[in-house]
Amino acid sequence: MEDLKVTIVQSSLHWEDIDANIASFTKMLADTAPASTDLIVLPEMFSTGFTMNAAKFGESMNGKAVSWMKKTAAHLKCVVTGSLIIKDNNHYYNRLIWMRPDGTTETYDKRHLFRMGEETDNFTAGTKRITVELKGWKICPLICYDLRFPVWSRNVSNNYDCLIYVANWPDVRSYPWRQLLIARAIENQSYTIGVNRIGVDGKDMAHEGYSAVIDPKGQIISTTKPGKPSVETVTLSRKALDDFRKAFPVGLDADSFSLTV
Repeated sequence: MEDLKVTIVQSSLHWEDIDANIASFTKMLADTAPASTDLIVLPEMFSTGFTMNAAKFGESMNGKAVSWMKKTAAHLKCVVTGSLIIKDNNHYYNRLIWMRPDGTTETYDKRHLFRMGEETDNFTAGTKRITVELKGWKICPLICYDLRFPVWSRNVSNNYDCLIYVANWPDVRSYPWRQLLIARAIENQSYTIGVNRIGVDGKDMAHEGYSAVIDPKGQIISTTKPGKPSVETVTLSRKALDDFRKAFPVGLDADSFSLTV
């Protein structure tokens, strides 16, 4: 199978301003995106920041930010993913969109809502994890607080090759963010990608990013700097992943379990 090129976008976000965020990401990708990539990963709630004003900023699957993702994926000929506020059947979701260049999508609704930030009071939790395929790679995309829950992230029988977390994870808790990303890579024997925002949000919470790409051995293989806007492309080696799993098949000794949601 082929290697996979992944572009991670670490950026500040304009609070509750969809137009400004779309313009900002458009410029960042135009100025610094590589000529060729397979996947672009944006932060959690990339169009608004982590606002709880769901009723005001929730959009449909044909809304402004989703339409921008569709246009961008087609223009850059790659998948674009990130989460935003979606209104669906009178419920509001923190929904990750997996937008392909041909305009087709997969979606994942955040399972673990951050109750300390009142997300449980304003959004509906998802109940189903997804696995998507890209160039033969199986990818599991999740959202922010999901990172703290290893059972939800568990890679059963190598069901996925790459785990993604998009986030608005504040600097006051950056140590757990960095350590848990490494733990998830090691315990699931997969590449793990964390894309976090930078800057101060509308609640005066500071974010330093610490976005990272981590290999299946737990080694950080990206060079994104904390607190700095960055568009970085990292190549994931298929051979390195397959060779490591073959030489050290820990999954064969994993505990079986069932999950009730």
